[in-house]
This record gives sequence, C-alpha cells and structure tokens, in this order.
Amino acid sequence: MAVSDDGLQWRKSSYSGGAQQCVEVAQAPDGGRWLRDTKDRSRPAHYFTAAEWDAFTKGVKDGEFD
Repeated sequence: MAVSDDGLQWRKSSYSGGAQQCVEVAQAPDGGRWLRDTKDRSRPAHYFTAAEWDAFTKGVKDGEFD
C-alpha cells in the first residue's frame, strides 16, 4: 500500500524515550494505522489494518512483548 502524508495527523508515541527510539503513528481513514520512524521520515511508513493494530495494542497491554 502506498503511503501519502496528505491529511494524516502524526503523533509521537507516548512510549518514545529520549534515546533516539521514537516512532510516530497516524490513523488512516479506514481505521488502520500508519507507523513511521521519527528520526528518519524519508523511509516508508508501515501500514497496519485496524484488526492488526488492535491485536498489537492488546498484546502490548497484556505484556506479550516484554
């Protein structure tokens, strides 16, 4: 899927620290999410469907990735 920054509202993750490990997320019109590297915005963003994003955030909250 091609990414277009037109109209997307990017926000930095609240979990991003000061150690150059920041990501930004934007909600897509279809409910999915775009994720990009804050320090290198020239790289392509990654797209996740709404179901994929929901599964990911549930996994984070449940400690699946600790």
